[in-house]
Amino acid sequence: MLGGGGTLRAFVRALSGRRAAGGGHGEPSCRTHPARALLDRSGKVRLNPSSAATDLNGSMATVRRLLSTSQSSVDPKEMRKFQLLAHRWWDEQGEYSALHSMNDIRVPFIRDTVLNMGSAYQRGSPLSGVKILDVGCGGGLLSEPLGRLGASVTGIDPLEENIRAADQHKSFDPVLAKRIQYKCGSLEEIVEESVETFDVIVASEVVEHVADLEMFIKCCSQVLKPGGSLFITTINKTQLSYILGIVVAEKIAGIVPEGTHEWEKFVPPEELERLLEANSCSVKTVNGMLYNPLTGSWSWIESTSINYALHAVKSGDQAQTSQTEPLSEMESEQCSATAGTSV
Repeated sequence: MLGGGGTLRAFVRALSGRRAAGGGHGEPSCRTHPARALLDRSGKVRLNPSSAATDLNGSMATVRRLLSTSQSSVDPKEMRKFQLLAHRWWDEQGEYSALHSMNDIRVPFIRDTVLNMGSAYQRGSPLSGVKILDVGCGGGLLSEPLGRLGASVTGIDPLEENIRAADQHKSFDPVLAKRIQYKCGSLEEIVEESVETFDVIVASEVVEHVADLEMFIKCCSQVLKPGGSLFITTINKTQLSYILGIVVAEKIAGIVPEGTHEWEKFVPPEELERLLEANSCSVKTVNGMLYNPLTGSWSWIESTSINYALHAVKSGDQAQTSQTEPLSEMESEQCSATAGTSV
């Protein structure tokens, strides 16, 4: 459980210690999203001089395209935070290190939940035959381990730079090249062609960046099959998340540039549950998550006052509750080994 002055003081000391050891810029905060930190460790924008002009022109074209769309959940202001770091997705020690380590808990959470919903287990490819949509896939940090588990993954992202980075990285693995496809665009843009197409939808560290959360959840429900699963990880909107995510991480410890987080866009689980239920989805699980900046690792906790992971199921004739026995420890370990990344 989180809470209490002792926990907060210990957390502040831990963050301050990392800042001192790292020359003023440590690892991402307890809740770091792709492309939020816009500066490198020297405080300067990181760009490849040879491709900067091309990338920026492409980014602005994408932003203009999305702005011209009458209805979109994409927030152009959020996109500007992402576009300068597209080349840094697969640097495990860089700005996205917290997202790399998050795979240690979010991938097993998705895998085990899907299997316990009734999917047949296949050694080496436990998610074989499962169609997954990774919304806001970024550089493919979550798409790739899900593909290694045998799933057929479609990753979408509104930034062309992110899709190029994801495509380039998957090309190093011929197996992933066949199992994963990436598309540049918003969720709204694929709804018509993808109604009730996917068995699983993943929106990890995304909902706190969208411009229209209600529309986003509606579109997720539309492209999800009846009985399909929706997985969301995000940050709660609480006093503690404001203190740790903004006051401590930005103003005190300086882990991320001031202004990176917008507390007003954080989403309480109760709000997500209300929107999901209004769109024929029933919340089954809400688990608290905690990032340790000293070890660079994530763990499950009881409290959902900072980060949390949510699982919901779309109602319908095929809807099922989790009635199967949980995976054995040996099966879980075998699946974990299959999902291991090679970056």
